[in-house]
Amino acid sequence: SQNYVRMKHRDCEQVGIASIQVELPGDTTAAQLEDAIRGLNEDPACTGYIVQLPIPRHLDENWALSLIDPAKDADGLHPINLGRLVLNEPATLPCTPRGIVELLRRHGVELNGAEVVVVGRGITVGRPLGLILTRRSENATVTLCHTGTRDLAAHTRRADVVVAAAGVPGMITADLIREGAVLVDVGVSRVEGKTVGDLAPDVWDKAAWVTPNPGGVGPMTRAMLLSNVVDRAEALHGR
Repeated sequence: SQNYVRMKHRDCEQVGIASIQVELPGDTTAAQLEDAIRGLNEDPACTGYIVQLPIPRHLDENWALSLIDPAKDADGLHPINLGRLVLNEPATLPCTPRGIVELLRRHGVELNGAEVVVVGRGITVGRPLGLILTRRSENATVTLCHTGTRDLAAHTRRADVVVAAAGVPGMITADLIREGAVLVDVGVSRVEGKTVGDLAPDVWDKAAWVTPNPGGVGPMTRAMLLSNVVDRAEALHGR
């Protein structure tokens, strides 16, 4: 997570965005976290920010996200912004789902009418991605699976696109996909000191397109964060 934060600061510097960081200790109290977030809400020099997840387990993640000023929510995870996504109204979109859709578009992957299986039900990727993909602008048919799905293969083997975001290393193997499928790996796990995704190595010989992990969706997530920050700044300044 700390390395990811460093990369975000570097990205901001490269495009001319002034970035700040409020770092709190691991034993931070709820009151201290609330004070830090409210300070950013009230700071006119701050036009957009995120709460870097995950936060310590003794703190309520959803509660922390709800404290963010929705107008400064650069991650698109405030309940109001997620609610607007559900209602199909304009809102700041969560960075990783937005990055996945942009990645597929840029590589000419047809989403209109496509069968897309999303494996993972988390609030940062799985749930919002399903909502984005079923908008009329994307028009995909989405099946949301997870670690409790009884027969995962029955869903993934018919999919044109599989997005793996369950956080289970090597969960999606070649026998679970059809020939020529498009695979997007969003899972992040540490195995023997290395970052690995949810796709097994054998999928590369069977799929038409595969995003590497690391180095695939991560850079797109950071790019969408920068885009959201610019959008928030322009909105706050009435542009």
